[in-house]
Amino acid sequence: MSSTPWLKSHYLIFPLVALMAFTRIRHFGDAYSLPDASLAVFFLAGLRFSQRWFLALLIIEAGLIDFVAITQFSVDDYCISLAYVFLIPTYAVMWYAGRACEAFKSLSTLDMLKALSTAGLATTVAFMLSNGSFYLFSGKFADLTLFEYTSRVIKYYPAYASAALLYALAGLMTAKTKRALPFLHRHEPA
Repeated sequence: MSSTPWLKSHYLIFPLVALMAFTRIRHFGDAYSLPDASLAVFFLAGLRFSQRWFLALLIIEAGLIDFVAITQFSVDDYCISLAYVFLIPTYAVMWYAGRACEAFKSLSTLDMLKALSTAGLATTVAFMLSNGSFYLFSGKFADLTLFEYTSRVIKYYPAYASAALLYALAGLMTAKTKRALPFLHRHEPA
């Protein structure tokens, strides 16, 4: 039984959706779970898919996962506020960074460095967007100056960025390996 051409060209949908579903519950991970792969999922999806409906699908998935985590698994809803809406541009930054990296198709070290640099810059912008909007719109920091807030939050940046970049690196290496092995894409549509 052969799969449809659409399914062949969109085989990555399922692993990306599953990766976000399995890792989103705990943001930084713990002894029982992996760190959240959401940022990398949006980046890798942008790298592979140009259709904006997939960006929308992933945003909806993220919201549904959060809803289920809060209502069914007693995950704290501390981060749910007006600022939650700013996750849309946060994830869009990662998606469009992935789209930009589509230009770095070669297997060269330079193209890999360009892609990782783009992912790193996008991750930094995503961190600033999500945390800055939380400071401004969550209503939880009226007594803190921006400097005080930043000094408290910056300690989370290394874990935030490293998780996203490690997942992105693994995805980029997989994509580049697949391109390097012609027998893996011999039957794919052009």
